[in-house]
Amino acid sequence: MTESTDPSASYAASSGSADAPSIVIIGNGITGVTAARAVRKLNSRARIQIISKETDYFFSRTALMYIYMGHMRFEDTMPYEKSFWPKNRIELIRDTVTSVDSGAKILQLEEGGALKYDVLLIATGAQSNKFGWPGQDLPRVQGLYSYQDLEELEKNTAGDCKRGVIIGGGLIGIEFAEMLHTRGIPVSILVREEDYWDNVLPREEAQMVNREIREHHIDLQLQTELKEILAGENGEARAIVTSKGEEIACDVVGLTAGVSPNIGVFKDTAIESQRGVLVDRYLRTNADDVFAAGDCAQFREGEKDSPPPVEQLWYTGKMHGEIVGAQMAKRAAEIAGDQELANTIETPAYNRGIWFNSAKFFTIEYQTYGFVPNRPDADRTYVWVDEKKKLLLRLVWETGDAGARVFTGINLFGMRFRHEVCAAWIREKRTVEYVIDHLKDAWFDPEFFSPTYKQVQKDFKTRNKQAA
Repeated sequence: MTESTDPSASYAASSGSADAPSIVIIGNGITGVTAARAVRKLNSRARIQIISKETDYFFSRTALMYIYMGHMRFEDTMPYEKSFWPKNRIELIRDTVTSVDSGAKILQLEEGGALKYDVLLIATGAQSNKFGWPGQDLPRVQGLYSYQDLEELEKNTAGDCKRGVIIGGGLIGIEFAEMLHTRGIPVSILVREEDYWDNVLPREEAQMVNREIREHHIDLQLQTELKEILAGENGEARAIVTSKGEEIACDVVGLTAGVSPNIGVFKDTAIESQRGVLVDRYLRTNADDVFAAGDCAQFREGEKDSPPPVEQLWYTGKMHGEIVGAQMAKRAAEIAGDQELANTIETPAYNRGIWFNSAKFFTIEYQTYGFVPNRPDADRTYVWVDEKKKLLLRLVWETGDAGARVFTGINLFGMRFRHEVCAAWIREKRTVEYVIDHLKDAWFDPEFFSPTYKQVQKDFKTRNKQAA
């Protein structure tokens, strides 16, 4: 599975003139590559270089599980042909940045020495969390974020792998479990909360996920934490000990208790950071001509008195890339003295818009739009559940003028709604009654599927009539 080619040399001749403004992007994930594409669309003269040690070419990180499960080959996860990069004069450098001097605008590379830049983008993504557990750095203990993690998992589960233990819930944890499950490897999941992912999902949703996990014969241990990981005679992980004192023998341990910004190399520099590299709504850091975006960026100002947010979703990373790409294209034009070009490039502030997310818990599809708290007020939510068919719809609202129930968010399990319709309902501040009456407008399940929205409408009106 390892890629061994180094494409950087073949791009040297096509990289543009030596005096062109140099834009350097650290990271070849969705944010970095989207930014590079945006720059090239807006500025044909700038030199663009992308640095990454993970892989030669950009790939879809969300497809890692499908490679392991045999549904896709690695090459199928690369959105662009290899010819795309030289054609668009984007240089790829297979290396690691070891230090940055933002004053002198110089990067030090592990293998390539010093590299000068005019404009810099930090798009280094995230890394799996570790919380100081004894044994967390043993062989056969790993996260699931990078291509190297996938390679390590192939090695760790080769041969007679008797059991895997996963620490932490959330979306990565359940993907890890499904991956091992498809290979016939028994799995235990340790979750410290009362229900799976209940720091995000309301109780009905979280308990539906509990049942789904257990129906797939996964050993789900709730309100249970990792105490330590034990080493065998060969120095590799052989078992874990839970907070309840149980020892579970295993051959691989997955650490999936969230991810954090991968910003270690920038921590002791003049570029300000906290949890992530600090940026404004234009993705600018405090350092001249240095930007940060994607999973590693942290906005300085929060929303509604919340802590400054770190957004770690594929779609927000793509949006960051588009916004910061325009910023860098404009700045490169200004550095080159081409004010005419610079004046044509629009650089709007980042605006995520209506929040949404989607995922899959084994066979249950999940969608969410707007803001659905994990503990909604009983008098500001409606939930309809069909446990047998694994279906769920939840609406939440706020009280508006004259007591109107203004729709603010929706969770969906086992059914699909149209993104643009749900977003419009929230943006237009429609009432819950309006949403219920117009569920058909959002309904997106395939033809011949039972129109579940009719059952929801009937139930909602019955319950509201009884409560009146």
